[in-house]
Amino acid sequence: MPADIGPGHAATPRGATPPVRIRSVEAIPLRVPFGRSFTMAAPHQKTRGEVEVMIVRITSEDGLVGIGETQAWRRMGSGETLAGLHAAIRDHVAPALVGRSPFDIAASMHDCAARLAGSLYVQSAIGDALYDLAARVLDRPVHDLLGGCCRDRVQVGIALGISGEPEQMIDAAERAYAAGYRHIRIKIGIDAAHDIATATALRRHFGDRVTLRADANGGMEFGAALRLLHKLGELDFDIVEQPLPAWDLAGMAALARAVRFPLSADESCTDEQSMLALARTEAARVVQTKSGKNGGIHTIRRLWALADSLGIGIFPGNHPSTGVNVAAVAHLAAAWPGQLLVGDFQTGSVDMIGEDILQQPVSVIDGYVHVPTGPGLGVALDEDKLRRFRADI
Repeated sequence: MPADIGPGHAATPRGATPPVRIRSVEAIPLRVPFGRSFTMAAPHQKTRGEVEVMIVRITSEDGLVGIGETQAWRRMGSGETLAGLHAAIRDHVAPALVGRSPFDIAASMHDCAARLAGSLYVQSAIGDALYDLAARVLDRPVHDLLGGCCRDRVQVGIALGISGEPEQMIDAAERAYAAGYRHIRIKIGIDAAHDIATATALRRHFGDRVTLRADANGGMEFGAALRLLHKLGELDFDIVEQPLPAWDLAGMAALARAVRFPLSADESCTDEQSMLALARTEAARVVQTKSGKNGGIHTIRRLWALADSLGIGIFPGNHPSTGVNVAAVAHLAAAWPGQLLVGDFQTGSVDMIGEDILQQPVSVIDGYVHVPTGPGLGVALDEDKLRRFRADI
């Protein structure tokens, strides 16, 4: 007979910990300003000055707290709003979680997906908060719940938004290089001539000292993308991400056959079915996962396993985010025994937002994110900053 997955039937380790139950689930909407504006080939609001963040705080009956993060980034493939995320968590998820064990992660996430179809952005914050809380109950880091620590630091690159003149991009890239980054991903897709000028200037400036990549955020049409990608190939770009809209897998596959470097999918990769479609059509040989877009630790673990079995490369990524998401991806990467490509999941917290909301930001040294130590995700919220950035919805 199948096990009952209803509330209270979690597999809490017998004899290891006392029964633990969830007392409350709180959704905290924030608008976190960028240090400087960020431009990309989005279908609307191409230049942005802030990121809308939803922090979820799950508290146990004995006062332990787990936290998770998601975003209302609103780009191709995501139409979330802070008000919508808040209502979904308050009205549908919180009532189902109160009284359950934080160790009941699989059943809780299954129930969340059943209640709110397509709710990966909601699931991301909820699942990561559950992992954080469960690990804190055991006084262990999250990666121990995921199979143990395979690496204690993760190499990262950096993503740079579209800027004015190529010289401005060179200045930004040079600062990144001085900080230890050796993989630089530039946003493209609004003005092809500008993109070529910037890419040419970067390659001329750095030579072979850096790996260059580009990301069009699905903002191009086939002909323009083909011409631009041929130029980027001549400049020895390593990977180009999502040149065409998320739905155009046939076009992505045609581009992939026409260029000499692999394409990466971001907006086209949401769940297992989309991953299988990418493999079946040969539209991309690399995928970028992001905490919000792909449902957080619980779901991304499955996506990485599927990608690995399909021979698809894995970029660990994030939307612009705070250190909460950076810590979550760091723990996920720490527990992954296989190969990971050099992603830029920390860019939001270290290069975009003006101030992080953590008491102590996640450490990035010489181009490596150091996996936080300590129980849970290993990070703590700064309550003063939560009050400052809290959004009225």
